[in-house]
Amino acid sequence: MTDLTTLLEVGGPVAALGGGAAYARAKQPGIYWSTVGLPISTLRLLSSYGSVMEACGLTVAPSRLRVLAVKATTRREVRPVPPRRGIIRPTTTGLRVRLRLAPGQEPADVAASAERLRHAWGVHAVYVSTVKPGVVELRLVGFDVLRKVRMPRKLRPDLLRVPVALREDATPFIRDYRTVPHQLTLGATLSGKSMYLRHLVAGLARQPVALVGIDCKRGVELAPFAPRLSALATDPDQAAELLPVLIQEMEDRYDLIKARQGIAPNTPDEEITSDIWGLPERERPVAVVLFVDEVAELFLVATRKDEERRDEMVTQLIRLAQLGRAAGIYLEVCGQRFGAELGKGATMLRAQLTGRVCHRVNDEASAKMALGAIAPEAVSAACAIAPEQPGLAVAGDTSGGWSRIRTPYLSLGDAAATCRDSAHLVPDLPLLKPFRPDVPVRPSAETPDPLAWPRPVTD
Repeated sequence: MTDLTTLLEVGGPVAALGGGAAYARAKQPGIYWSTVGLPISTLRLLSSYGSVMEACGLTVAPSRLRVLAVKATTRREVRPVPPRRGIIRPTTTGLRVRLRLAPGQEPADVAASAERLRHAWGVHAVYVSTVKPGVVELRLVGFDVLRKVRMPRKLRPDLLRVPVALREDATPFIRDYRTVPHQLTLGATLSGKSMYLRHLVAGLARQPVALVGIDCKRGVELAPFAPRLSALATDPDQAAELLPVLIQEMEDRYDLIKARQGIAPNTPDEEITSDIWGLPERERPVAVVLFVDEVAELFLVATRKDEERRDEMVTQLIRLAQLGRAAGIYLEVCGQRFGAELGKGATMLRAQLTGRVCHRVNDEASAKMALGAIAPEAVSAACAIAPEQPGLAVAGDTSGGWSRIRTPYLSLGDAAATCRDSAHLVPDLPLLKPFRPDVPVRPSAETPDPLAWPRPVTD
């Protein structure tokens, strides 16, 4: 009886501790990793590093000098040599460790064994990146960081650089317009495309750039950001008027650049430029980011007259995509669907959009249109996104790299409030003033509503 009582006294706290760990692993994976997962995975890595590398085929035969030294000092067997391991650096989401590859090895050898390393060390995923020739970094992720997205705290947004999502390797996905000037973003209804767009607008609203919107859904997506927009078109007719103005703005900037190139012989080489970023800051025009939501609406036609207007607008978009970067004009083209069947110019426009973000789509053709030129695996990953995972997407560029990302939640009210607070940053662009959206005056909370009940009693 005494032994049973003792067992119950000891088993109670152990069961509670185990239950707490299971709860933390399911509901608070970050806390579970920091308290339980990190020590266990570190111990596994340290104790089994050599044997795991040998099992994965990542060892090489020792050098002759090493063989002679081992035989001269000990009688133990001379084993193959694994890559030299660096210091293990824990993070809030996993571990990082650098490996110096042995002669004859390449980073692809380690990347091919990533799945084996994941199972051997009990982590959620292993990612391999090249630091420098002969050195790779293993990023071990302890849990699914895309299940509940939490952006890193130490992020410093720079001009035209917006942290908009989290990658599956726990690094931030940053939309950098200076590096990738134009992008195509696709997503079906409720896929998270609008959330992605909110983050972009809210991030750019705090920066000294001009934001221009074309939203052919009567402005339901971009109208809440009107206080920060320099121009807004809410139907194809308005878009047909706005795009030529943007073309004129681009041509004026090219005239400015050409005037700068008519330089005197004593001008320093660093002042010779082929884009606006080489101009002196006092002469440099402000960057313009054009958001096109539901781009398919610009391609759809009902009459012959609409077809002529469509061809003209598509041609203007292609011109902006081809020539806009040097003039500081960047495109963010969004839509539920994008395919060659939209009509003439669709494929040509897509070819100019370097960046690609594909949320859940309703057909494989759209995923292929966005990611087919990147990698077949990216298309498969995009088609596998479940409806229960809004915000999850596959991001890549035409260089061939891709990764899964997920956008954190941002309410429409918070994004709109950011735009209202940043309304003073709207730059002065005379050509766009006729297209500046009307911003309704928000009633003050201290001003009583004359129509509100109870109404005053009159004789």
